[in-house]
Amino acid sequence: MSWVRMISAQVEEAAETLGGKAVGLVLLHRLGLPVPPGFVITTQACRAFLRDGRLPDGLDDELAAAVADLELTAGRAFGGPRRPLAVSVRSGAGVSMPGMMSTILNLGLTIEATAGLAVETGDRPFALNSRLRFLSSFASAVTNAEASAVGDAGDAGHSGVGHGEDPGRGTRDEETRLADAMKAIEEFVRQRCGQPIPDDATHQLVSAVEAVFSSWDTPRARTYRALHDIPHDLGTAVIVQTMVFGNRDGHSGTGVAFSRDPNTGENIPFGEVLFGHQGEDVVSGRSTTRPLRELAEREPALWAELLDALNRIEGHYRDACYIEFTFQAGELWVLQVRPGRFVGGAAVRVATELAEERVIGRHEALLRISPRHLRQVRTPRIASSEEADVFARGLGACPGVAVGHVATTAARAVRMAQGGALVVLVRPETSPHDMHGLAAATGIVTARGGPASHAAVVARAMERPAVVGVAGLTVDAGNGTVTAGGRTIGDGTLITIDGTSGEVVLGRPRIVANAADEHLHRLLAWADDTSGDHSRRGESQRLEAAHAVLRASGA
Repeated sequence: MSWVRMISAQVEEAAETLGGKAVGLVLLHRLGLPVPPGFVITTQACRAFLRDGRLPDGLDDELAAAVADLELTAGRAFGGPRRPLAVSVRSGAGVSMPGMMSTILNLGLTIEATAGLAVETGDRPFALNSRLRFLSSFASAVTNAEASAVGDAGDAGHSGVGHGEDPGRGTRDEETRLADAMKAIEEFVRQRCGQPIPDDATHQLVSAVEAVFSSWDTPRARTYRALHDIPHDLGTAVIVQTMVFGNRDGHSGTGVAFSRDPNTGENIPFGEVLFGHQGEDVVSGRSTTRPLRELAEREPALWAELLDALNRIEGHYRDACYIEFTFQAGELWVLQVRPGRFVGGAAVRVATELAEERVIGRHEALLRISPRHLRQVRTPRIASSEEADVFARGLGACPGVAVGHVATTAARAVRMAQGGALVVLVRPETSPHDMHGLAAATGIVTARGGPASHAAVVARAMERPAVVGVAGLTVDAGNGTVTAGGRTIGDGTLITIDGTSGEVVLGRPRIVANAADEHLHRLLAWADDTSGDHSRRGESQRLEAAHAVLRASGA
């Protein structure tokens, strides 16, 4: 059995074997979009690893051959002292499990390769920053520790501004800080694992693949699968790709983009971007992102390429889409793609507008909307901020209203929920290790992060109202307190959050529901025309009657 596939337009296998992420990369190749060269290790290899406790026979040789292919394509040497090749190692299950499994970036930056990268670029701080990011992500993966647990030194490469925007770039102080941070992480791994981080690129890759496969069975991943009725025996694929360095310089960065606004369905690109950073900085929520539109102002040529990519992908899906991208020295690379998966009013608007644009027919638009979508259209909102005691404001990340008692740790959220309380989890940012607390909470608030942060992505997947990026919010989990605007509240305080407006309010204010808009009225008129029944009924009944007619006709 073959365990590895090079990712190209010619690959035909399904997500059950390649994983959803790799299938998306195959699509990008077919659309002629820029994708970093790479290969995928199949879910079959993961299942064999979980069954036998070791990588399957023959995988080592296939990895060596696949890496040699990447070296030839890139004209670089994996872990080599001259023109070194570095890779990313990411999970990619057949079903979406956002942020639940491990990712390792910049793998292959051994001590010798890092020195070679510094010589090649003439930028030693960039090379050291990139190695620090490798060590940090590798340490989190192999020890199954939170990024914060890797140590304060480990956060040094991720906190504050990115390398490409660092005013201290190139100074001896920065190089010393990076070197000290790397030593701290290496010592952390040595203490936790009883052995050092390998300084051989091939050994690093094998260890990383084992860590990603193992992360399929972590408690956080099992909790997520249980919540979403995902079978535990599917396993994950592993995608290995040539690195694109978003931290290279001021014309580099990373971001995420929807072809349409996921909150409203409006036909304008929506997302966020970080200049001088790598992708994990966006999804972790540790860094403050910028609105996607700033990319148009700073990199107009790249913005035009991004719009072209979104249009091509949306044309293929005939639906809104989502991508993750990185750009290095002004060159765009697309790293991930999937359909937008909008809900509520956004889903209704996209379906009706695509039908009016004649991209899809009215019957297909009706079938894309479920009664559940209709229930979500009537999104609850806090009635009026003038009537409420607003404690803080952030970015609405998932629509709806949640009322609950503050819990400043995931463990505390679980305990309070087990005692029968409704809970709002309030954190500086969330990570996969908070999954049990996220599952117990009715709503989520984070001080940092944007619409693509871990907290926001998981909240949308779980349909939990969420507010992220609350500027000035300080969470002291040790003392169980939250401070904003000079006021401090403690664990157990009753709050209400509005995942549309981003308001965090003390107590239980008056709640109202959104009224139906023109898109819903139009869709339901199509439903009545389809069913032939124009009598006065509930919205779900009108939609279900149309669905029954369409299914009976084989639509």
